[in-house]
Amino acid sequence: MKQSLRLFINALFGSMRDLLPIVLVIAFFQVIVLQQTPDSLLQTLVGLFFVVLGLTFFIFGLEQGLFPIGESMAHAFASKGSVFWLLAFSFALGFGTTIAEPALIAVAEEASEVAAEAGLIGIDEYAMESYADGLRLTVALSVGFAIALGVLRILLNWSIQYIIMIGYVLVIVLTGFAPDEIIGIAYDSGGVTTSTITVPLVTALGIGLASSISGRNPMLDGFGLIAFASLFPIIFVLAYGMIF
Repeated sequence: MKQSLRLFINALFGSMRDLLPIVLVIAFFQVIVLQQTPDSLLQTLVGLFFVVLGLTFFIFGLEQGLFPIGESMAHAFASKGSVFWLLAFSFALGFGTTIAEPALIAVAEEASEVAAEAGLIGIDEYAMESYADGLRLTVALSVGFAIALGVLRILLNWSIQYIIMIGYVLVIVLTGFAPDEIIGIAYDSGGVTTSTITVPLVTALGIGLASSISGRNPMLDGFGLIAFASLFPIIFVLAYGMIF
């Protein structure tokens, strides 16, 4: 109990330290440049307090829950020796955490509205919903594939730089053939997939797996899964736009 309290207090001070530069920047421009105080200073301070508290609970939860469970499951799958179930879990992890990502939902809905206004799809609700669902499903599948490929890379000791270079060459080629309306959405989809839940779980999975396999270096082999999760949605969405 005392140790958990001490860890929470450390997380609280860490959150305050991390948010301090943002607070200083806003205060400088508000007071020095604009030369005015916020309309509701008390409400701003209360909101800032809740931000600090929320960030503290989030970081504390990651350290106490998500990181350990990600690493422990990686160790368990490695000791079990089943490549199939490890890859299946990796795919399901990437797919499940991405399909429910709020940022992806917002981007997909906005993209469907813009596509309808541009005349690319029907203006009716069914067409817009189908377009948004198809976009979300494509991105989620791409992240699942990316995480599974990243795990396979760790198992087979493939070089990450060559996979990344081939991937971005493919992105450039597909960009030349994809419809102009989908290019921006495709590039943005690579960013919205790296959510607050996906990143810690996937990172813990990679580090735990690299730590469990003899001859693998967690620093060299444990990282890189997030890069795949950002790259492959671009490829998949560009292809989705061409096929759609």
